[in-house]
Amino acid sequence: MTQGHRKPLFPLLSFLVPAVAALAMWAAWLGWDQHRDVRPDGTESGPYAAWQVIGLLLTLLPAVYWAASRHGAAGAVLGTTAGLTGAAYYDWSDDSSGLYVIGVRLVMLGSLAATAVVCALVGAAGRGRGGRP
Repeated sequence: MTQGHRKPLFPLLSFLVPAVAALAMWAAWLGWDQHRDVRPDGTESGPYAAWQVIGLLLTLLPAVYWAASRHGAAGAVLGTTAGLTGAAYYDWSDDSSGLYVIGVRLVMLGSLAATAVVCALVGAAGRGRGGRP
């Protein structure tokens, strides 16, 4: 296979790798925890703890960095956003109140913004040291 045949594959991979990583990491970090925690005073929290969300974000960084450092920032941003949004929708869509739609939109907007910032930082770091981005 020549280099010319592999080049068109990268834009697809720069989207798919972060999207699949986002889906898999959501399942690993958040998908198993479906109950709210009740404190002794009767208040509820959860279902996710802060360490779970932080773990999700930290384990997504390698996939985002991989795509962004190879001129695939758009794929990294869109793939990560699509993966997290799809996972949130699937996980929360059984909510009878309908409020899950607001949460899914917030996940979409937050992941879009955060991933764009990470990709911009990766690109700036690469340009600053004379690297690929």
